[in-house]
Amino acid sequence: MIMIIENKISKTLYELIGKAQELSRKKPQKVAVLLIGSNFENAEELLHYGVDEVHVAFHKELKRFSLDPFLRIALKVIDETKPDIIISPADSFGRTLMPAIAAALKTGLTADCTELDFDEKGQFLQTRPAIGGNVMAMIIIPKHSPKMATVRPRTFKPAEKIGKKEGAFVKFWEITEKDIKDRAKLLSFTPKENEIDIQSADVIVAVGKGMRKKENVEVAKKLAELVGGAVGASRAAVDAKWLSHDHQVGLSGKTVSPKVYIAAGISGAVQHVAGMKTSETIIAINKDKYAPIFKVSDIGIVADATSTLEEIFKKLEKTAEERI
Repeated sequence: MIMIIENKISKTLYELIGKAQELSRKKPQKVAVLLIGSNFENAEELLHYGVDEVHVAFHKELKRFSLDPFLRIALKVIDETKPDIIISPADSFGRTLMPAIAAALKTGLTADCTELDFDEKGQFLQTRPAIGGNVMAMIIIPKHSPKMATVRPRTFKPAEKIGKKEGAFVKFWEITEKDIKDRAKLLSFTPKENEIDIQSADVIVAVGKGMRKKENVEVAKKLAELVGGAVGASRAAVDAKWLSHDHQVGLSGKTVSPKVYIAAGISGAVQHVAGMKTSETIIAINKDKYAPIFKVSDIGIVADATSTLEEIFKKLEKTAEERI
């Protein structure tokens, strides 16, 4: 069995289901989903995407992720279902929960995978960037089970609706007070600004140190807002405190695959490119005509990034006003 663990029904979950279905065709086995959280009204819908089993563990106290209860519940389900492979998204949820599960089960975990496959012997292959993204490492865990991996969001194609399999079912697990017992206590919560997450955006305006100073990032924000997109950043821009880490694109940030990716003042280090190279259209703006970013771009503009973004913003704003 291949089990996917998630705390929400999202596009990333459908991506993992799609990859699990592909793997099950190479080496026949069931595909299961374990959902842990506070509300899964549409859980049964997953059965129409070829999932054999949907395990639901919900309780009002599981609204926010906390390691103790989520780990305890996951281990209880794993102990009964005994999956051979466990996968989860490489986001804050998966990156926190999966290592704890692996430690408890005394097995291996391959983090931030960009490919999953079986070889001709049926061994599970996990591929991930290594050595700063300069090489791709293929990991095999031949002697331990379950095999575990976290997968970067926006890496695989989402599953398609194929209909419910015969015998597919949803199981609701009983959650007790002992299950939700937690050593951690939430003292306060400050909601983030109402921004579009870069991993779900169709348009990303990403900025690098070529923008010269923090104040110049404002034009990228205005442009992103105008086109209904999000603002991304290189590691250098994040290290300079121009934007927070949740804007960072690359191996040490997020993997994105928008319809349009504008790289403004970004040189194109391999670590950054690894996180955005699957974008449909890449527009690079850089004063250095030899910048590596131009090697992966569809459109290259050799110019100052800040002034170019300002010109793009003015023209699009004028076009929008004329339409009104």
